[in-house]
Amino acid sequence: MSRNLPVHPVISVIVPVYREQASINAFARHLLKVFAGHDCEIIVVDGSPELETVSALNAKGIQAVSSGKGRGKQMNAGAAMARGRILLFLHSDTRLPDNAPELIPRAMDADSDIIGGAFSLGIDSSQRIIKLIELGANIRIALTRVPYGDQAIFIRKDYFHETGGFREIPIMEDLEMMTRIKKKGGRIVILKNKVMTSPRRWQKEGTARCTLRNWFIRTLYHCGVSLDRIAGFYR
Repeated sequence: MSRNLPVHPVISVIVPVYREQASINAFARHLLKVFAGHDCEIIVVDGSPELETVSALNAKGIQAVSSGKGRGKQMNAGAAMARGRILLFLHSDTRLPDNAPELIPRAMDADSDIIGGAFSLGIDSSQRIIKLIELGANIRIALTRVPYGDQAIFIRKDYFHETGGFREIPIMEDLEMMTRIKKKGGRIVILKNKVMTSPRRWQKEGTARCTLRNWFIRTLYHCGVSLDRIAGFYR
């Protein structure tokens, strides 16, 4: 990637962060390596009032901005300043495949009806139970065509703004938006290539507890339980 920002980037990578100063520079190096030589911009949006993460960021060629707390609010803030024709929303504990800069435009340009998509899910663990969780998640995604944020969701910028972007809600902003898009008839592609996300949630909470909790809150969401109440179960 050029140290200068591209005039007409193809992809705008938008990364919401909150108190992730310990790992942000390793993540930034990963992004700069993946997108080296490609027309893209990287926007890191810090939702912490103290701005610990962007203050720790020392990589050149990355835009650092602030917003209010909440992934939906942060990603909307990044999208508002993005110049790329494709928006890529990426969690800072998720790593992209090396050929992501080629895969995303190719998928979007293959059919004008495709408005967005995501990668298949990979979890960076060799534990058998984690691999079973990964397999189950990818089967669900293949059937529903509704990806989650840790799969690196990408979407046409004009469509994103037309559909209203992310709802600024306390939880599940990714599921809400992709479900809304699907109901409107937007075509979503799921790439076979995997991102690799950190297993830290399962390691911290326990595999069974974390998995059952995730199933539980998804069920509550589909049953129409308020998001504020669901967020209480997630904390």
